[in-house]
Amino acid sequence: MDPAVDITELYAAHRLQLVRLAVLLVDDFASAEDVVQDAFAALARRPDAVKDPSKALAYLRVSVVNTSRSALRRRRTARAYTPPHDLSPPSPEDSAVLAEEHRAVIVALQTLAPRQREVLVLRYWSHLSEAEIARTLGISQGTVKSTASRALTALEKTMTSTMTSTTQTSSGEEER
Repeated sequence: MDPAVDITELYAAHRLQLVRLAVLLVDDFASAEDVVQDAFAALARRPDAVKDPSKALAYLRVSVVNTSRSALRRRRTARAYTPPHDLSPPSPEDSAVLAEEHRAVIVALQTLAPRQREVLVLRYWSHLSEAEIARTLGISQGTVKSTASRALTALEKTMTSTMTSTTQTSSGEEER
């Protein structure tokens, strides 16, 4: 790695941004912090992985996405071998990270397929271009466009249905 790349500086400047990205992908603050820590640790172990200092953030972003996928696979495998249990209420830290007005969107995002969720998070939260998303996820730009379109349609449907049932419940009408 070029001596101009300073991992400590990268960590200070981009850790929170990467944790927020990971929270949206893995749906758990503690796991998100672990994912980001793993990404920085991997960069520290392999300093030659990034030759161009301007690409260090992109390297970390790809690492966070890939590590998030791995965390979700491990979680899915663990759930297959253990009986389901009641989820505990969110911790105060989780509540602080996810403001009330964003909770419905986060819940709706979790209903999407992983690839759809990744594309929307990278596009609208991380503000990446279609080309950057394609490189990050290892897919074509056409796939990014079609996945984003399908994901937005599914998200809109989920949000509309959630808002309709919430409005009916809060206005005193019975849910059907």
